[in-house]
Amino acid sequence: MTLTLSVDGDRWRSHLRGVVDRTPGIVPVVKGNGYGFGAGRLARKSQWLGVDTIAVGTYVELPQVATRFDGDLLVLTPWRPFGPALDLEPAVAKRVVHTVSRAEDLAALRAHDPQARFVLELLTSMQRHGMTGRELRSLDLDALRASAGLDGIALHLPLEQGSHLGEVRRLLNDVVGSGVPTRTVWVSHLTATELATLRTSYADFTIRPRTGTGLWLGDRSALRVTATVLDAHPVERGDAFGYRSRTAPKSGHLLIVSGGTAHGIGLEAPTGESSLKARAATLARGGLDAVGFVRSPYSIDGKQRRFAEPPHMQASMLFLPSGARVPQVGDRIDVRVRYTATTFDEVTID
Repeated sequence: MTLTLSVDGDRWRSHLRGVVDRTPGIVPVVKGNGYGFGAGRLARKSQWLGVDTIAVGTYVELPQVATRFDGDLLVLTPWRPFGPALDLEPAVAKRVVHTVSRAEDLAALRAHDPQARFVLELLTSMQRHGMTGRELRSLDLDALRASAGLDGIALHLPLEQGSHLGEVRRLLNDVVGSGVPTRTVWVSHLTATELATLRTSYADFTIRPRTGTGLWLGDRSALRVTATVLDAHPVERGDAFGYRSRTAPKSGHLLIVSGGTAHGIGLEAPTGESSLKARAATLARGGLDAVGFVRSPYSIDGKQRRFAEPPHMQASMLFLPSGARVPQVGDRIDVRVRYTATTFDEVTID
């Protein structure tokens, strides 16, 4: 009766070990829903991998991982002088590495906790958080040299923008030119080739790559998502069904399966695609939604089936046309999901 993520444990663990072995200084990211596995499970797996630091997204995520991983805890959301960042348990606070993205916050953090550890985030082409090179040069260098809390520089790079090397080189030159007393850089979204090039070009820097998707979800063949068939009902053309009493367009079957909006099924995040083709596809989906023929993520016999109506909270209704094989109640069918936006009822690792 569940939406289940099944994991080929041997294959998954082999992939994890291979990524860690090939990526010196790796910092696994376990933020949000833990990429579908759950943050707590990924914290335990990080402990097994033997890394010294993991990254979480926000301060409220720390309790989920702090008892399952005994290394350092990098918080990616920048520290601000308000909210849960001010109320950390002393034992956890000693292990936390804060991200500081504004000069005024650095002073406030050190006033709040003189022993606080932190990284200074630089503004990248993401334009989300961070200090400019000018702001970095304006910092009190004597205070930074006297502090034992500075753990490096943080860079959050955009996705799918071609090579990042030019931007990273510019930012590292800003670091050198500022005189900030660190040669450690925590950076996201670099390819293996880019990392190797930077390590060669900047041999005096320590590169700490933050990795989430490529680590936990890098071998999709080790992962399978399935839903349970809960019910099946034959319908004839014109028969009413569902919350809104729609009518069947032709004879077939209604298949009720586990998984709904509470799991993330049927919820679609913006993709950022701006091409005419992508926009046309969005319009087409909107037209289909008006008559209830949206393609679902559920597949039967390798064919993606359509929703009969919008997903319910914990179950979905599919339409199978006449002639299609109808699974039995209790059978499991495949589901294609976005792992970072899906909550599974069960995660099983062989």
